[in-house]
Amino acid sequence: MSKPVSDSCLVAKLSHYIPLSDGDRRHLARMEETEVSVDPQKDLYERGDPLSELCVVKSGWLYSYLDLPDGRRQIVDIHHPGDMIGLADIAYPAATTSLRSCTSCVLCPFPRTAMEDVLTSSPRLAALFFSIAARSQTVLIDTLRANGRMNARERLTFLLLSLLTRLRITNPEMGDVFRLPLSQQEIGDFLGLTNVSVSKAFTGLEKEGHIRRFDRQVEVLSERYLADLIDFDDRHTSIDTNWYPSSEMDRLTFARA
Repeated sequence: MSKPVSDSCLVAKLSHYIPLSDGDRRHLARMEETEVSVDPQKDLYERGDPLSELCVVKSGWLYSYLDLPDGRRQIVDIHHPGDMIGLADIAYPAATTSLRSCTSCVLCPFPRTAMEDVLTSSPRLAALFFSIAARSQTVLIDTLRANGRMNARERLTFLLLSLLTRLRITNPEMGDVFRLPLSQQEIGDFLGLTNVSVSKAFTGLEKEGHIRRFDRQVEVLSERYLADLIDFDDRHTSIDTNWYPSSEMDRLTFARA
């Protein structure tokens, strides 16, 4: 059964960047036809597993990670509603990371072959998917900069601002408060910090009045100050679409002129 537009986080996310045609929405609806419920803390696949499907996150949080030989873990990406998981792996036949649910989730898996229709009949939508995949590399560079050269409090600030700007795309009325279901261990595995360092960083930001925590939620009280402090670049609110192919409506208007 196709999802109503109001129920689609994917439509909400993509329409933030470009107007979606009826054809675009039909393609996206087909990607969300199948729903799978996932329990918290469940591994969906491991690095090296064959990967014939991508999936849309309808609800819940997940993360991609890599295990080190000594048992340590590096979380490399966090996934929210509206994200498409597997797009960065589409160049390879097997998964380059492992995927684990952080909370209860609903995913919409679809075959890679569905991207063929997008590439051939929705060039603007294909360009947006390309931009999102390319943006992942830029975000990874930002994360490497944070984890490689910032102290614990600055790294945590980077993560909180990144989550805040990402979540606002599909929740424009969210304001400065968001739910943070990640444990301190998971936050540490993303930032390359110990539990103790994560705890001290949270405490420091709270004591200075920059954030407030309650009921597994975080309120960012000094967003502009914190962004200036770490020279934070918002990679999510806008994407340059000036180079995208003309929309179907633009082509029809030009043809009639």
